[in-house]
Amino acid sequence: MTILRIQNLDAGYDGVPVVRGLDLHVGKGEVVALLGPNGAGKTTTLRTISGLLPVIDGEVDVLGGPADSRRPHRVARRGVAHVAEDRSLFPGLSVKENLRLAPGLRRRHRTAAYARAVDVFPALGPLMSRRAGLLSGGEQQMLAVARAIVTEPELLLVDEMSLGLAPVIVEEMLPVVRRVADELNAAVIVVEQHIHLALELADRAIVMANGRIVLDGDANELRADPSQIEASYLG
Repeated sequence: MTILRIQNLDAGYDGVPVVRGLDLHVGKGEVVALLGPNGAGKTTTLRTISGLLPVIDGEVDVLGGPADSRRPHRVARRGVAHVAEDRSLFPGLSVKENLRLAPGLRRRHRTAAYARAVDVFPALGPLMSRRAGLLSGGEQQMLAVARAIVTEPELLLVDEMSLGLAPVIVEEMLPVVRRVADELNAAVIVVEQHIHLALELADRAIVMANGRIVLDGDANELRADPSQIEASYLG
């Protein structure tokens, strides 16, 4: 089943395209690694899918409806969870309060959501009462990802999970993306600069450059022949 269908997408800022002619399909249970150099259009693509940026041209169908920049909350309610590059936490609120603000989380489901967050990231257990602003970078990223998955999304978008984190923490956290896809049968798009780690957990890898897809292939095949990735980065 196709969760996300993008056809001939142009997207960007103030009417100026950063992404051009993008075609992308992602199915249930599939993990897609979105790779490419800085400025390639990866973050713009994720923001357009979740309704944070308008579609300039083309079509974006998310879980049976269009991406709508006028009503991004409706896109979230369909089952889209977006872990932004800046984590978008409330630093003055506790870990538990940040989890409570997960889009669409109902009051009667909160206890189960807290337990699910600790099951995925046990380190959050003793930190439930601590303010998010006092957490380490790794703990903040755990909280951001946990808040996204406690509502059991059908489409998870993760933008630069490893940004600013030590490699050992990245190796611990990235497999959670695979777990979400396998356990929830969710579609996942992960933007990641650690290419070898992304290819280990992904089913498919897409490389973008200058707002366009320049490579789309099976992750296992690309891991076995990294020269294809290198060539796409070098243009």
